[in-house]
Amino acid sequence: MKNFKLVTFALLGFAATSLASCSAPKEETTEETAVDSTTLVVEAPSNTVVDIAVGSADHSTLVTAVTAAGLVETLSGTGPFTIFAPTNAAFAALPAGTVEGLLKPESKDKLTSILTYHVVAGNVLSSQLTDGQKVKTLNGQELTVAIKSGVVTINGIKVIAADLAGTNGVIHVVEGVILPK
Repeated sequence: MKNFKLVTFALLGFAATSLASCSAPKEETTEETAVDSTTLVVEAPSNTVVDIAVGSADHSTLVTAVTAAGLVETLSGTGPFTIFAPTNAAFAALPAGTVEGLLKPESKDKLTSILTYHVVAGNVLSSQLTDGQKVKTLNGQELTVAIKSGVVTINGIKVIAADLAGTNGVIHVVEGVILPK
């Protein structure tokens, strides 16, 4: 399913680019432009932490929340960022109406605070986490790491997948929404 979405997005992008180039006015070809047009610049595909979340069916609620909070551009930036990403099931486990309420425009500040509580500046891999470690989040508060019998938790919330590396950071999937104090 993930590959199907990526292929679909790629095809849509190609189609849009092709359509745009077909409708663009034609320029007169000169020797100089012919030389310039043979130069091909290939950019590496983007795979930011936001791209990773967008490509995951298990994180559609998180993507919706990040979009509603206006954090897409920030989290698509240079970073690096470490994100503790709650799954759709984690958001569904919140009391009824919580997610819907947070997605309202008047709740943007509260939603932003919650989401930035899941983000740490820097590229923190699971191998760098230690029991009892405190990590400062983008909202200014700290998260506490615990490691017991090989199980990593963040503020008591279990990490269920680690080290999903992107071009601007890393994602660790968590099974709950971590709420700030």
